[in-house]
Amino acid sequence: MSGKLHEAVPVATTATHVHSSKSYASRLPVPLQRIFFVKDIDVMHAQMATVQYKKTLTALDLTLLGVGAIIGAGIFVLTGVAAAKHAGPALIISFIIAGVVCALASLCYAEMGSMIPASGSAYSFTYAGLGEGLAWICGWDLMLEYMVGAATVAVGWSHYLKNFIIQVAGEGSYDDRFFNAPFKWYEVGETKQGVELTSAQFGLKYFRCGGTLEAPEWCNSYVDLPAIAIVILVTALLVVGIRSSARVNAGLVALKVTVVIMFIFAGLKFIKNENYQPFIPENEGEKKYGVSGIFAGAVTVFFAYIGFDAVSTTAQEAKNPQRDLPIGIIGSLTICTALYVAVSAVLSGLLPLSRIAEEDVMNAPVAQALYIAAQGQGVNLKWLTIIITIAAIAGLSSVILVMLMGQPRIFAAMAADGLLPSVFAKIHPKFGTPYITTITTGFITLLFAGLLPVDILGNLTSVGTLMAFFFVSLSCLVLKIRDPHRHRPFAIPGGKIGGIIIPVLSMAAVIVLLSQTSTASIARVFIWMALGVVIYLAYGYRHSKARFDPARTLHHIDG
Repeated sequence: MSGKLHEAVPVATTATHVHSSKSYASRLPVPLQRIFFVKDIDVMHAQMATVQYKKTLTALDLTLLGVGAIIGAGIFVLTGVAAAKHAGPALIISFIIAGVVCALASLCYAEMGSMIPASGSAYSFTYAGLGEGLAWICGWDLMLEYMVGAATVAVGWSHYLKNFIIQVAGEGSYDDRFFNAPFKWYEVGETKQGVELTSAQFGLKYFRCGGTLEAPEWCNSYVDLPAIAIVILVTALLVVGIRSSARVNAGLVALKVTVVIMFIFAGLKFIKNENYQPFIPENEGEKKYGVSGIFAGAVTVFFAYIGFDAVSTTAQEAKNPQRDLPIGIIGSLTICTALYVAVSAVLSGLLPLSRIAEEDVMNAPVAQALYIAAQGQGVNLKWLTIIITIAAIAGLSSVILVMLMGQPRIFAAMAADGLLPSVFAKIHPKFGTPYITTITTGFITLLFAGLLPVDILGNLTSVGTLMAFFFVSLSCLVLKIRDPHRHRPFAIPGGKIGGIIIPVLSMAAVIVLLSQTSTASIARVFIWMALGVVIYLAYGYRHSKARFDPARTLHHIDG
């Protein structure tokens, strides 16, 4: 395979050129041929040159965007859940396992991002490697990571804001009806208006708002107003411009990283060695503790790493994307992995596992564990607890910002290929941002965050992201084999062998983590993807610019 391209006859005046190795797509039935067309990388570069994004981001900006997306709900919430329900003190190992999976994927993202610095990120990479059909599925799948993920984090932001109000002004200083979504998914055994349910159901959310123990008064939630407010604020910021958003993100990152480091060093003084014993608690079944619990914990904390891939969605706004994208992707992941392992090590040593499992600590482990451990040794650290809560609010804000930054750019890339209406590809003439898709993304996200029980969809975020990792790793492998002579400003270490082994290991690691995910979560993702296939066949397939005409010759790599 020489990489030399045959001379092509234009398919149509508006068509996107595509190519196929050994013309494999041409041997398929005509209706399937366009589904498996892969987009020519040279044409991608030509298209990128015509899109008027403002190129303002440096390697430092990209690294901070990655850190801003990663450090958030994972470190401030999921550390307690994973330790209490799955790994125990071995949470440290869970974070390392999840970090290794992300590190393997990050090398694939870095190579693909340097070779194809397109704002479509995993969608564009998959289009170049696996074809239009799987690219659509990948782009559709990314909605689970960005929009649903942003909505989930917005709800967490609302809860931390409520905790901050309680710490400063006390109980009763807020109206709970405006801090919760009006709907809830009730599991078997949960109570609804004081009655234990014998079957799962979807319905209005109630909470106790008065009365007596014998005759309680129940109120309905109206809307999660703070969650809606933060989504609107972030959306407006993203419409105004990427540079302004990057400055705000840099400030938020500085605040939360400073507080995380404060927690680590302050917590060292209150660690008790006996809290690490046993380091791997005996398995109690249902992936609780033991080796299976460590892997289940890795699946849980995997959500904490989501975000480094969002760096690649800003490729067309980077000053030197071929050099800076790999730095931003790998640099942000390295920084956050080190912080996560340190935080989990300190957290596990502060309190016994039984205390971490109690709800007040499990839902806010970083703030509460340090406060309780210090209080037990006669030290009052309430002031630090308040600072940590503020940092958590800042941390969640930056996560929402980067997630809502990524999704519109993927929509815009899909619209540029004709898979979505062309209006989604419009760039604001003054701000240089994809404002239509940014506003659309923000509107859908605020509906999820303010009205729906986003926790039902929250577990889809990790599974959806793992699927995207798989597509990118496979695309990286396919292009390494099919187009080995293509210039790669950043190449996976290890030469030809490393370029094959790393993507294979990345895919294998993804499969291992998916095997530890609940069957219900995987089933929901496939239902979501099936819905995406229906939309693709109804619109994207018919309007795609990669129109196939069997009477004409298309680009293909000379074999």
